[in-house]
Amino acid sequence: MSGDARKTAEGLVYLSGFGNEHSSQAVPGALPEGRNSPQRAPLGLYAEQLSGTAFTEPRADNRRSWLYRIRPSAAHPAFTRAGNGAIRTAPFTQAVPDPNRLRWNPLPEPEAGTDFLAGLWTLGGNGDVAQRTGMAVHLYHATASMERVFSDADGELLIVPERGGLLLRTEFGLLHAEPGHVALIPRGVRFRVELLDEEARGYACENYGAPFRLPDLGPIGANGLANVRDFMAPVAAYEDVEGPVEVVNKFCGNLWTATYDHSPLDVVAWHGNHVPYVYDLRRFNVIGTVSYDHPDPSIFTVLTSPSDTPGLAGVDFVVFAPRWMVGEDTFRPPYFHRNVMSEYMGLIEGAYDAKAEGFVPGGGSLHNMMSAHGPDRETFDRASAAELKPQRIDDGLAFMFETRWPVTLTPHAARAEHLQQGYDDVWQGLERHFRPLH
Repeated sequence: MSGDARKTAEGLVYLSGFGNEHSSQAVPGALPEGRNSPQRAPLGLYAEQLSGTAFTEPRADNRRSWLYRIRPSAAHPAFTRAGNGAIRTAPFTQAVPDPNRLRWNPLPEPEAGTDFLAGLWTLGGNGDVAQRTGMAVHLYHATASMERVFSDADGELLIVPERGGLLLRTEFGLLHAEPGHVALIPRGVRFRVELLDEEARGYACENYGAPFRLPDLGPIGANGLANVRDFMAPVAAYEDVEGPVEVVNKFCGNLWTATYDHSPLDVVAWHGNHVPYVYDLRRFNVIGTVSYDHPDPSIFTVLTSPSDTPGLAGVDFVVFAPRWMVGEDTFRPPYFHRNVMSEYMGLIEGAYDAKAEGFVPGGGSLHNMMSAHGPDRETFDRASAAELKPQRIDDGLAFMFETRWPVTLTPHAARAEHLQQGYDDVWQGLERHFRPLH
């Protein structure tokens, strides 16, 4: 790039109300007063609205932001098709949904120079991207920072780092996301991923449906789970760069590329509620039993994308954060169950309390709807005989992408070398203990 002038004032601001109006400016006076689109925007900027929902959606659901930028987004050449790499998009029709329980080791090492976009690898998903329903499960493994800029018109991206920190340069400013954090990039927002370490590895949920929001708390009351004050948005920061910049757009499942003559990350000020954010999973306020029985995993929901059926999410993001276990006369690990929801589980660090081995950071498991699963034999034997003293679970951080529809695998995920063979064996040896009284 030539004429590289980057306003990189780092910082984050608490959202202080999830979905509420927020604002930031990198230069004093860049935000107009009293109107969104004045006849002449301040400082010679262009006013532009970015809509994440339809204009007429209810006020509580509506997502939009006003951007005050050096050049309008409309000032770009035509896009042309680019290779999709290992990225795939719904509808997933190259295979049939698999009812078997499946588990993968971490992605293999990528080639040198692989950036975040080139390192994205789609495991599977559901729905129809053109109908804005469903989701996709991706993993990423990168060894280089992005020089290009990316945006996803198909959905919002929830990025879950597992190894290596990320600096996300977005139109709204900078976000730092370390392992233990999650970062959300809203639909259509342009961004670049720069590595803070030699490599970066993790997971991403591409949500085609309604934007993620905090779940309702119901009988829990006003407090608990993810607190609104802990979600942080970027402070405005812009790039005033003249020169060729590659911009890649994901649209209806395919990647399209264009070479701009300037950086599109040139927003000097913004206000609205369609904004990127980062959240520290260790701040999750776990609600659990203080008497008996293991609560359903829905109690660990951080974010939800609601569907047309209340309580049946297009996708939930669930975290198993550090917590105390105190249930009396209770089998404390997650119980054996079959679920109408499909579950993809990943591990950020440490170990998961329902698995003795084989489930490792960077790997993941898929239990499609109604597939029977639960603790392996070693975990069952140990938990059934454990002395039930108060126990602190703080040696692992696991999560789930849980969705109402089956997850159909991509062909490369179904035949991947890092797909574990014999995963079913972890439940072998669960012996018969039934002894009739008479």
